[in-house]
Amino acid sequence: MTILIGLLAGTLFGAGLFISGMMDPEKVIGFLDLFGNWDPSLMFVMGSALVVTVPAFKFILQRKKPFFNDAFTLPIKVNLDKPLIVGAAIFGIGWGLYGYCPGPAISSLASLNTAGFIFVPSMLVGMWFANRVS
Repeated sequence: MTILIGLLAGTLFGAGLFISGMMDPEKVIGFLDLFGNWDPSLMFVMGSALVVTVPAFKFILQRKKPFFNDAFTLPIKVNLDKPLIVGAAIFGIGWGLYGYCPGPAISSLASLNTAGFIFVPSMLVGMWFANRVS
């Protein structure tokens, strides 16, 4: 059941990315280009996600445990440290340069986008390298 729920959630997430335009690197770069030809439309996508997630998160955490797991697994790290800041900076620079972050990049593979087939293996190599370095 866990695999089925994961597949359903991933499919829904990928469909949302596709419909919202977040799988289009040009649209993402347009959103990040504050001083050029700025495209604010993705702000509404992010705002809509918050409007749904914030109340749902509060409601869900009132439960003793998730429907399909024994316990909730939430982040426990509360402080900002150098690895977190450096990682966030690398993520942001990569997102700004290429227009992909991991979710949309993986989803782009379903549309047979050539850029995704270059980006995703590069991302995986970067993740592997980061684990080796740390």
